[in-house]
Amino acid sequence: MPLMRRLTFLLLLVASLAHSLPQDARPSACKALKTRLHLENTTILSAEHLDISQPKNITALGTCQTDALASTSMCRVHFVINTTTTSAVHAEAWLPDTWYGRFLALGNGGLGGCIDYLNLDYGASLHFATVGSNNGHDGTDGSVFVGHPEVLNDYTFRAIHAEAVIGKQIVEAYYGSPHQRSYYLGCSTGGRQGTQAALKYPDDFDGIIAGAPATDWNHLMGWMAMLMEYIGAPHISSSSSFIPPALWDIIAAEVLRQCDGLDGVVDGIITEPDACGFQPEALVCIGDATEGCVSIPQLEALRKIYQPLFGPDGELLYPRYDPGTEQGGFAQTLLNGSVVSYTNDWYRYMIFNDSSYDSSNFTTQDILLADRINPGDVSTFSGDLSGFKASGGKFLTYHGRRDEVIASGNSKRVYDLISTTLGMPSLDSFYRLFLVPGMTHCMGGPGAWRIGQYGLVSKAANTSSHNVLLAIVDWVEGGVPPDTMTGTDSSDRTQRVHCRYPERSVWDGEAYVCKRLGWRGVRL
Repeated sequence: MPLMRRLTFLLLLVASLAHSLPQDARPSACKALKTRLHLENTTILSAEHLDISQPKNITALGTCQTDALASTSMCRVHFVINTTTTSAVHAEAWLPDTWYGRFLALGNGGLGGCIDYLNLDYGASLHFATVGSNNGHDGTDGSVFVGHPEVLNDYTFRAIHAEAVIGKQIVEAYYGSPHQRSYYLGCSTGGRQGTQAALKYPDDFDGIIAGAPATDWNHLMGWMAMLMEYIGAPHISSSSSFIPPALWDIIAAEVLRQCDGLDGVVDGIITEPDACGFQPEALVCIGDATEGCVSIPQLEALRKIYQPLFGPDGELLYPRYDPGTEQGGFAQTLLNGSVVSYTNDWYRYMIFNDSSYDSSNFTTQDILLADRINPGDVSTFSGDLSGFKASGGKFLTYHGRRDEVIASGNSKRVYDLISTTLGMPSLDSFYRLFLVPGMTHCMGGPGAWRIGQYGLVSKAANTSSHNVLLAIVDWVEGGVPPDTMTGTDSSDRTQRVHCRYPERSVWDGEAYVCKRLGWRGVRL
């Protein structure tokens, strides 16, 4: 059967199996969850059916936001799971009136305890029974972990498992039948959570989408602290190596001048940052010049920023900062001389337990200390996905090459770690990584970054070839893995095919195509 016909057949088959309660029975069935459903260590706090004919704002839970957009008629359930006697996870389930038998769990971001309302609406609008949680705490302040190890455990690994286990039971109680397939969607910390789920609970999900995963967490937090240290943060007034924002604009322009055309097209996007051997010496001040150029201390800082981070014994701790990311919003957060809150909070509260800590005089020894402590087993840096593979799970991950927060080279590193650990030169059978030139952290940027993540879909196309969520469904349910992923830019006018690692995006004179390259870039 031709591919498009096969996909159409699968979509029609799923639609024919759609579950829905009679319209007049929905409010009472939803309300009954609060009074009649009794689950282990769980309390249903509210259950209300919402008839929604057009998108509207509804009240959100917690302190992260006051309201949330809802565009689908549904049963909205708020519940709390007591994970231990000293910890609890608050969560919401959005159960759409028309359900295709699919369950979708959502992740979080940063150190956050914020329910992902954007993707609750996104999942429900695509007929997934969708569950999101506060990750075991409310807000984005790391101080909540101090003296509360079980709250930390919810954050590092347990909350996603809890929302999956209890969420599936709520789904079955409401619809009268169990889910058929289970999925996960998250980016950044959410990407780390998805990876952790595959490592610790390989049977929780049939398909996982983990964008820009914050894996090797302790090293990531340490790498961010080292970037701040290089430019003299937080004491920038006395640091000769500090680089002000206006100078970063000049540096960014020089990076593009040197590396933008390496892929054959000058378009403001560096396709392969790892091929960019940026030479900051081109910007060194000459003679008495002090404006629009870099001093020797600033030059030394740039050299450190654009090289990998190594430990005291020469071991690789973290990949380098990607050239081409200098002008993104988060880049200015990391490199503006102030202390990044979640990095500082992690070391302040979880490593040093010192409320006055401000990242001053940070060294790689501090990273090694974090390794030894590894609070809540947060690291999430193991290549042993054998259990997830054996369960038949499929893992789809993506990473923007202009990510200012998490170096995209780390996703290559994780792929190679899994490949080595499992003895599989290619992971195509269950794990695929798509690298997206011009995408910043999780979304945004000048590239063709819209690939159906974060509830942001292209108006030009919304098919499995352009949408990671639909692609994972086709892979799990239809056995059709995504060979490429086509993205569109913010205007929905420009499209580009993105390649799965280790293939490379290559300009053939007319368009970007995917090629497997061998040693020294020779096409195979």
